[in-house]
Amino acid sequence: MTQTLQPVAIDGAKLESFVFKVVDEIGATLNTALVVMGDRLGLYRALAGAGPLSSTELAERTGTVERYVREWLNAQAAGGFVEYDPESGRYTLPAEQAVALTDPDSPVYLPGFFQIALGSVHDAERIVDAARTGGGVGWHEHVQDVHEGCERFFRPGYNANLVSSWLPALEGVVAKLEKGARVADVGCGHGASSVLMANAYPEASIHGSDYHAGSIETARRRAEEGGVAGRATFEVASAQTFTGSGYDLVTMFDCLHDMGDPIGAARHVREAIAPDGTWMIVEPAAGDRIEDNINPIGRAYYGFSTLLCTPASLSQEVGLALGAQAGEARIRDVATAGGFTRFRRATETPFNIVYEARP
Repeated sequence: MTQTLQPVAIDGAKLESFVFKVVDEIGATLNTALVVMGDRLGLYRALAGAGPLSSTELAERTGTVERYVREWLNAQAAGGFVEYDPESGRYTLPAEQAVALTDPDSPVYLPGFFQIALGSVHDAERIVDAARTGGGVGWHEHVQDVHEGCERFFRPGYNANLVSSWLPALEGVVAKLEKGARVADVGCGHGASSVLMANAYPEASIHGSDYHAGSIETARRRAEEGGVAGRATFEVASAQTFTGSGYDLVTMFDCLHDMGDPIGAARHVREAIAPDGTWMIVEPAAGDRIEDNINPIGRAYYGFSTLLCTPASLSQEVGLALGAQAGEARIRDVATAGGFTRFRRATETPFNIVYEARP
């Protein structure tokens, strides 16, 4: 039987508003590549603190071609990233934007955010294919911008919060670290969190693990460069197979939701942790209901979840696919199923929630 579609009245003003919203979306999508371009060419760094510059002056300072720089500057001005003075024909990077775009020690340093987004979009066609078949795309299968951008995005937040507020929010953990705790940093990626803890607590020993061999190679190099290679060691291993036992602290930073079998990982943590140990789970900020996450941060995380996190989980055994917006209730369920009897939200930031699980 053929279904007859009923005519729908179109609100012209709403349609026009949506069209202009789409134009803004396209500009924002293109600007992701332009920000990465500006970061790689040193354009933002040359603008920072320099006062008004012409496109010619900026090109000379960065060893680039003026015609490209002029077009890039105009795109940045149209998007509000730089300011343009029509009388002088010069461009200025405001101090606030300079902090976010050029200061790697700032907690709001953003180039890595753009870089991981660009890498995610680059790999989008593979996700389209996976969505048709139900398959997955592993973390190791993504382009370098995803791996490098991930570290550059998360590291400023870890630098700003891990030692100053996240670890102190856990019951008795700082005292153990100061006395020489044994720590397993599971899913450590490039080792930013491992190196940070090793530097902050010289008596502690940190054992990082990640299934991605390329990331572990980078983590070992980061530890050498940071002068903590003797206290921060690394192995290629999954969350279900990392070695060692009796750990005082097990950490997982922004990775539990990416795992195919997070409950299996939780059980392995329970086996590897000391009787009075702590499992610290850092996850993207999220509410338990979809409507809790209909906001700019939730939008970004749902986007990354579609292109990175869900495909990563579906590429592994079990493929639970928690997603980057799993929420506290689902993370609690994972910890409880893994054998942990105590679970609480320890602290949070606008981008992350820190959970504490105890045996």
